Amino acid sequence: MTTTASGVTLRILSGLAVRGAFEGGIVADYEMRTGNTVAIEWVPTTLIMTRVAGGEQADVLVLIRESMDKLVEQGKIDPATRVEVAHSRLGLAVPRGAAHPAIGSVDDFRTALLQARSVAYSRAGASGIHFEAVIERLGIADAVRSRATVIPAGFTAEKLVTGEADMAVQQVSELLVVPGIEVAGKFPEELQQVSSFSAAMMAQSAHRVAAEAFLAGLHGERATAAYLASGVDPAA
Repeated sequence: MTTTASGVTLRILSGLAVRGAFEGGIVADYEMRTGNTVAIEWVPTTLIMTRVAGGEQADVLVLIRESMDKLVEQGKIDPATRVEVAHSRLGLAVPRGAAHPAIGSVDDFRTALLQARSVAYSRAGASGIHFEAVIERLGIADAVRSRATVIPAGFTAEKLVTGEADMAVQQVSELLVVPGIEVAGKFPEELQQVSSFSAAMMAQSAHRVAAEAFLAGLHGERATAAYLASGVDPAA
C-alpha cells in the first residue's frame, strides 16, 4: 500500500478503446497499490463531451486527444495532469469460426462490405463517424446503410454474437473486448484512422491525490503489456 488517499472511489469516464487494457491489469494494479476503488463508465468520446458540457463531473477523463484539447481550452481539466495513453486503429470483426473476408486493399475492403449481410457500427463513436465517411468515399454508403445494424453506443461486435450482423466495425481494442468474435483485420492504410487517447484529471475533482496516482500508472511496463495485449499501441 502507498499513501494515495486509500479508500477513495475514483470516478472515471472513459472512451471504449482502452477498456481491454484497463480491465486487463491497469485498474487492478492501481487498486492493489492504493487501496482505492475505480468506478469506470465506458462512454464514446462524443457523449463524454456532451455530458461534460452539461455540467457532469468525474475525477478522470480518458478520451480522444483532439477532444481533450478542447477541454483544456475550456478549463474543464487540469492540463498539468494530462498524459498521453495509447493509439488505436480501426478493424473489422466476424463471428468466431466464420470465414475472414479479404480486406487488405481498398478494393477488397469495398467488396467485403458490399457482400456483408449487415455491418454493425456506432454513429456515436469516432469509429462510426469515420466509417460513415469511408463508405461515402467508396461510393457504397446507400448500399451499406440500407442493411446496417447501427447502435447508439457500446460494442458493435455484440451484434455478431446475437446474429444481427455478420461484420462489425470499431476500434480493434473495442472489438476484442467481446467474446465469441474474431478480428478479420485492420482497415487498409488508405482508409485507416488512428485515434490517440489522452487522460487527465477534471479541474473540479475532489480526489486529486488518488487521481494523480491513477494517471501515473498509465505508463510503465505493466501498462505497456496491457495495452499491447488489448490491441492498442502505448503512447509512450
